[in-house]
Amino acid sequence: MPSKKALVRRPGPRLAEGLVTHVERRAVDVGLAVEQWEAYVGTLRAHGWETVEVEPVDDCPDAVFVEDTVVMYRNVALITRPGAASRRPETLGVEEAVAGLGCSVHWIWEPATLEGGDVLKVDDTLYVGRGGRTNAAGVQQLRAAFEPLGARVVTVPVSTVLHLKSAVTALPDGTVVGHPPVVDHPSLFPRFLPVPEESGGHVVLLGDGKLLMAASAPKTAELLADLGHEPVLVDISEFEKLEGCVTCLSVRVRELYA
Repeated sequence: MPSKKALVRRPGPRLAEGLVTHVERRAVDVGLAVEQWEAYVGTLRAHGWETVEVEPVDDCPDAVFVEDTVVMYRNVALITRPGAASRRPETLGVEEAVAGLGCSVHWIWEPATLEGGDVLKVDDTLYVGRGGRTNAAGVQQLRAAFEPLGARVVTVPVSTVLHLKSAVTALPDGTVVGHPPVVDHPSLFPRFLPVPEESGGHVVLLGDGKLLMAASAPKTAELLADLGHEPVLVDISEFEKLEGCVTCLSVRVRELYA
């Protein structure tokens, strides 16, 4: 049976200095953020995920957003090259962690930039956001790494939010969900469900119909519950101040076999 593992990384002491691009900076309560992170990790564990804690990088304020450092497809880990230069030291610990899980490890090389938050997997289709953090060379290198394994890569413009997955994610049946004002081209997705809140566009598939979602999207949670899903809400308000969402606080690895 495939194991369900999730890479996570504890918030560092400089979290409040994290980068903000599309929002105004607000004060971050680091102590509260740690409590919220621990509750998030506890929720993953409660739903059958084994969490693997990546070595902290205390000098990198954004390191808690571990999703940006690696893209998983089948048993291959593609170590990214973040578009924000200050985030590049974050990748070493993640490389060690995925190698320890038995993954085949590949890398994004200069001049390419790619951040994991720009990659949305829907079955074997990989939607890749082209915005401020991922460039054309990054998309080309991702395509070269994963298309031979059966992936189909589709490039999606991103202009109003930090990453593609800041705008859209996908439900278990492949329907893409997002808040229309921050989605550049909803028509690029075969099935698109508009949701009433920006943070409602962020779901993590926990399994068995359960969706990990931010507590800041109660209307969307109600909508998805009416459609037969089971929302599991967590408060991540301190990370939302830094353009974070439920997806970027972990890397879910489903296709490794124990």
